[in-house]
Amino acid sequence: QVQFVESGGGLVQPGGSLRLSCTASGNVFRLYTMGWYRQSPGKERKLVAHISSGGTNTVYADSVKGRFTISRDSAQKTMYLQMNSLKPEDTGVYYCNAIRAAQSGAVFFNWGQGTQVIVSS
Repeated sequence: QVQFVESGGGLVQPGGSLRLSCTASGNVFRLYTMGWYRQSPGKERKLVAHISSGGTNTVYADSVKGRFTISRDSAQKTMYLQMNSLKPEDTGVYYCNAIRAAQSGAVFFNWGQGTQVIVSS
C-alpha cells in the first residue's frame, strides 16, 4: 500500500503564495495520474489539479486555474502544488492521491493526513 505525506501548508494572507509537497512511499508518479485535492470546511473533498503519469498533461479546476501549478519530480518521488494569489476560499486541507475516477473522486490509495492551508488576513 502506497503512503502519501503532504506538507507545506500554513497560514498566509490573501494574495500570498505557498508551495505544497507530496511524497509517496512507492513509485506512483510515473504509473498513475496524480491529483491534488482540497477539503474546505464543511465541504466534500474536491479535485483541484491533476497531472498525467507522463507529466505532460495538467488539468485544473476553474476555481484555481491561472493561480495554481501542479508539477512532479518522479526521481524524487515528489509532487508539488504551487499556489499563488491565494484567496480565502482556498482555505482547506490539501491531499494528494492517485486518481481512479476524477468525476466520482475515487482514488487508488488510502488518504494521507493532508496539509492545512489557511488564507486569512
